[in-house]
This record gives sequence, structure tokens and C-alpha cells, in this order.
Amino acid sequence: MITRRTTLLATGAVLAAPPLARAQSGWRAQFRELRYGIISSENERDAIARLQGLAAHAERKLGVPMRITRGTDYAAVVEALRANQLEFAHLGPAAYALARRAMGERVVPLLRHRGRDGAEGYYSVIFVKADSSVQSLADLRGRSFAFADPNSASGFAAPSYFLRKEGVEPSTYFSRTGFSGNHEQSVIAVLNGTYDAAATFWNNETAGNIQRMTEKGMIQPGTTRIIWRSPLIPNSPTVTRAEVPEDLRRDFVAMMKALPTEAPEVLRQLSTNTAGFADARNEDYLDVIAMTEDNQSRRRERRS
Repeated sequence: MITRRTTLLATGAVLAAPPLARAQSGWRAQFRELRYGIISSENERDAIARLQGLAAHAERKLGVPMRITRGTDYAAVVEALRANQLEFAHLGPAAYALARRAMGERVVPLLRHRGRDGAEGYYSVIFVKADSSVQSLADLRGRSFAFADPNSASGFAAPSYFLRKEGVEPSTYFSRTGFSGNHEQSVIAVLNGTYDAAATFWNNETAGNIQRMTEKGMIQPGTTRIIWRSPLIPNSPTVTRAEVPEDLRRDFVAMMKALPTEAPEVLRQLSTNTAGFADARNEDYLDVIAMTEDNQSRRRERRS
């Protein structure tokens, strides 16, 4: 269950629309700007900056400005979408499951990332400090553990679900659990000794949250070590609302699919691991929806 918030999103710069765009017909007559929301897996400054190339490209291609907004947490983006404050949003798979629960068929998946290595998904990994005595999941019994966000697939839903499949109930196996706030904060919390281990996202040996933080100079290379990896999680979807006009959806999807050839630098800014976009369907996320429902059911049982 999510609740209405007075301040849902941190907002990036919006580009000025050319005067002719306002005089055009079709969906452009209804929208002075397009609003694109992103989840809070990355810190606000870097996340907003990373998508300004997409905002500029969208203004050139679509003829109206695009405003990039970052949720204060994952649920905030879903709430903004539900409250008609966004036309498009990039959600994680578990955040999509939350949107489906909150909005039903009003949330429409459009696109999903395609990895440069051809992968259709990514992983949740559990990591510790490189010099930790912990070598395996068994060594984490009685230690402290950080999740990222209650609506993160790799930062909560997948590790909670798949650890239980291995006989590990997080609420009793670990001495203490908590939510760091986002994936970057999970890494910092482990390196600072606030938690013994944490979960984050990982694509391959060259791409993932830890690698991105290393590339940005936020952490030193080789300071963490992975001790567990989940089964594959489907790549994150970009979604819209059912009320958004079909011609706008079509133009947006065409623009995004053309990024590899028309604006490869914009695609690299979005993600160094993304080769492009494929169509997304609700059916792609049925396993994640079932996973999150199972997690919710168990949390309700513990509270009752």
C-alpha cells in the first residue's frame, strides 16, 4: 500500500520548448512538457545529470521539453505515476509490481533494457568488504544485513525471496536488518562498517552498482567482494499510463528504440551496459509480481 506524498520527486532542469511546438496538432496540443520519472537507485545529483542528455534529445525529436524527476524513494515514483504527475517512468521490476498493485492496467509497460552482452536480465548479489572474514552465506548467520529499498527487486524482493528458498529467513537469520535508502548507500554502509553485508544489483563482471560507483570515484576498486548471486531478474521496464495518448506512446517508443543509431552518446549516458531497448509486456514480470506478493504476505504474517 502506498500513500499520497506532498513532495514526491526531485526535479531536474527542463528545456524550453520551441514556439512552433505549441501550435502543433495531435498529442503536442495537450502537453506543454513531458514528465519522466526515475527511481532512487542512484544519488539525486548523478541520476538527474545522467538523464539530461535524454531530455535534450527528446526536445529535439519530439518538439516539447522533457522534465526529468527522481523519486525520493521507489514508491514515490509509483505514486507520482498513479497521481497523473508523470507521463513516463523508469521503474525497477519490483517497483513495477507495486505499480501494478496500485494502478492495475493503468500502468502500461513499454520498453525494457537489452544488455550489451545480450542478457535479458540482471542479478541481485550479496557483498561484503573485501577484507571481511565472511566467505559464504553460512558465515553471515548472526551478522547485520542491509537492504536497499522495500520496492527494489535486487535490493530487497529477490534476495528476500531466494534466500528463503535456500532455507534462510532474513528476519531471523541476521542479527539486524534495515533499509539503507538506495543501492549506493548500501555499499557505503558496508564499507563504513554500519552493516556486515548488503544486497545490490549486478549485471556482469564489468557492469553493476559497485562498478558504477568505482567508475564515478565514489569507492576504491577491489574494496568489496560478492558471496552470493540470485537467479536472473528481468531487466527494468519503462512504463506509461493508460491515459497517455497512443500517438505519444508511439513517438516516445520510436525515439527510445532509435537511440543506438541516432544518439549513441545519450544511450551511453543512460547506462554503459545498455545496447538498446526491446518491447516490454506485463507477462515479462509475472514472476517478479508473484515474488513481491509472497514477500508481502510473509511480512503481513509477521506483523499479525
